[in-house]
Amino acid sequence: MSTRPPLPPFNRETAIEKVRLAEDGWNSRSPQKVALAYSEDSRWRNRAEFITGREAIVEFLSRKWNRELDYRLVKELWAYDGHRIAVRFAYEWHDDSGHWFRSYGNENWEFDDDGLMRTRHASINDLPIEESERKYRWPLGRRPDDHPGLTDLGL
Repeated sequence: MSTRPPLPPFNRETAIEKVRLAEDGWNSRSPQKVALAYSEDSRWRNRAEFITGREAIVEFLSRKWNRELDYRLVKELWAYDGHRIAVRFAYEWHDDSGHWFRSYGNENWEFDDDGLMRTRHASINDLPIEESERKYRWPLGRRPDDHPGLTDLGL
């Protein structure tokens, strides 16, 4: 079994690090890479979809990123305690018709002792935006370190 540092119990610094690592993974848009951060039997609630296990996570993320094009995400720590972290996030994407959206949400995470996420509950709302309203314009991939976070962007 592999571990995914930082490991719980989390303090403020390690919780912030865990959130940024998750953001970086999701911004890679690599379902296989992202799934490795979750336990083999990880359970998700994502909007109205319930997902169990890494294989289902890969399938879900593949569908997601085939639909949500030019996906860019920012996550921010909201709270932490022991093996749990709560985050808020916003991501921007467009559909295959060129319509842009900003999706806002909150996630509650629970980790096993090896630092793998075993539970993820996500609540997400989509807001149609104009292309001119986009706030995330970095090249696809990892958010640059000097790019503002959610609070700095007023999100």
